[in-house]
Amino acid sequence: MPEQVRVGVDLGGTRIRVAAGGRPGNWSRRFQAPAPALAGLPQLLRRLWRRWRLSRGRVDALVVAAKGIWTPAERRALEARLGGFARRVRAISDAEAAFHGALDDEPGILVLAGTGSIVLGQNRGGRRRRAGGLGALLGDEGSAFWIGRLWLKAAWSDERARKIARDPDAVRRVAALAPSVLRRAARGHQVARLIVTGSQEMLAALTCQVAQDLGLRPTVRVSWAGSLMANPVFRRGVWRALERQGMRPRVVPPKRSPVVAARDLAVRLAEGARP
Repeated sequence: MPEQVRVGVDLGGTRIRVAAGGRPGNWSRRFQAPAPALAGLPQLLRRLWRRWRLSRGRVDALVVAAKGIWTPAERRALEARLGGFARRVRAISDAEAAFHGALDDEPGILVLAGTGSIVLGQNRGGRRRRAGGLGALLGDEGSAFWIGRLWLKAAWSDERARKIARDPDAVRRVAALAPSVLRRAARGHQVARLIVTGSQEMLAALTCQVAQDLGLRPTVRVSWAGSLMANPVFRRGVWRALERQGMRPRVVPPKRSPVVAARDLAVRLAEGARP
């Protein structure tokens, strides 16, 4: 078994992904599954550590990028709960890992839209600003959940909509409706097209807000992350909406996935640099 294992975790609203690598040799492991609640993360990691025959002494560094982790208190609390899994542990938001993976911490804006949504930007001075990302109850404008919720209200009977709303996993189930809404929109369904266009305009407005807050010029490097933005037709609609709202996006593909970015940050953490 290798020593000096470094592990990155990307815990989103729908999926969890884990990437581990170790020395010497080319030892590596990958894992993905439906996302547990944050409270269930330690239990899932314990199962993985047993499967991969890891121990705290064998794991140099663990970086967990989790949805809903922003404040210093939230980071410290999660790091304390995960302290038994690695010698060094850092908690960051999933949007920060996605930004690092997409833009490599260079100036620009990340549009992240999956189950939820957030826009995160950084200027040349290293200052960051975000818009959105307040969760299903207060925000997540333009997200898969946002699309699914509007579709429920517009196209489902009250009885069917109430049934899904009472489900303990309602957010994920509602967000799972988004791909079918996108397919209907592509086939010309009028209501679906209005919902999808509204989502794209919402995401574009959040992006323009971040650009204005950071003083970025009209031509801005923009990248993406999340299952909704992975759809190329939907993504092109967001870029067109940006142009309508006065921005000239210079679109750059993500350099690497958020989970690989989290693992790379774990390597930096093991070498003494704070992610």
